[in-house]
Amino acid sequence: MSRPFILSSAVIALSAFLLVMPPEAPAAAPVAATPVAAADTDDAALFGAMRDADLRLGTIAWRLATANAPLCRDRAPTPGLVIHAIDQYDPAVRKTLPAIFGFEAPIAVEAVVPGSAAAKAGIIANDGIAAVNGRPLVVQAAGRERADTATRDTAQRQIAAEPADAPLRLTILRKGERREVTVAAQPGCRSRFEMLMGPGLTASADGDIVQIGSRFFERFDDRMIAVVVGHEFSHNILRHRERLDAAGVKRGILSEFGRNGRLFRQTETEADLLGVHLIRNAGYDPQDAVRFWREHGGEVDGGIFRSRTHPSSSARADAVAAEIATIPKNAPIPDKPALIAAADRPL
Repeated sequence: MSRPFILSSAVIALSAFLLVMPPEAPAAAPVAATPVAAADTDDAALFGAMRDADLRLGTIAWRLATANAPLCRDRAPTPGLVIHAIDQYDPAVRKTLPAIFGFEAPIAVEAVVPGSAAAKAGIIANDGIAAVNGRPLVVQAAGRERADTATRDTAQRQIAAEPADAPLRLTILRKGERREVTVAAQPGCRSRFEMLMGPGLTASADGDIVQIGSRFFERFDDRMIAVVVGHEFSHNILRHRERLDAAGVKRGILSEFGRNGRLFRQTETEADLLGVHLIRNAGYDPQDAVRFWREHGGEVDGGIFRSRTHPSSSARADAVAAEIATIPKNAPIPDKPALIAAADRPL
């Protein structure tokens, strides 16, 4: 399943680095809805639950991206749409999807973030999207015979390529009618976000997309999930993947040793500290980050089996608490921490 900011199934256009997975491992490829046989599940209930989780991620990502737009040079339209494409789902269930998701066009609105520019413009779930600013969305042929995210990913990038500070004119299909809807400009930090189906508490970022395992949405409330998303989003904002590559770090088995391990741990700490500011700017309590690492860190960092590319959960909690103590009570929102400048410095 998936999305962007756009979010991917996530928000118009959006989409993560490594909180749980070691940074040497490549981010998992975007995954469509887990193939499900129509005969052995209640499709409406299953896909309804998936939509609810995608909207939760989309709302968190939208809040983080729009609230922190002044911190980011690289911005994209962030209207608050969670989009998906019919060919990202397994062919065995596609025939059931129009009754659940509309899909009057191959690309459609899965959900709309309440209070977003898209919601204010009157866009609703199940609207098909045919074009953006007069340019048709591209449907990729590769995904027609198998589950493939190419169409969705292309649509996300097409929307993200539009000017961040200009309105979006969307050509919408709704109940057989074609209409033009203008969505007010709503810039956000450029990144895509998506939920990955699976049993693990995994999260990652690769400079383009933030991916969060579906298990987080079963296990935690939105405040705790915002800590995880803010951490991964920070990796993208701070260009950690690019800077690690430029530093020539070794991945794989060598990532935990010497200079490699030190630089990976540095990026993890930077993401923890910036994440505190991102969630505060988005209206969350920064103390939630301390609570997450103190109360739940052992669930996600592997305990004594954790990768040495990451600090221990107790060390992360202490570092986050110390960072929060440096923020004046009357600090402006958004607050732009000095750490933002690190994105331009070599590791």
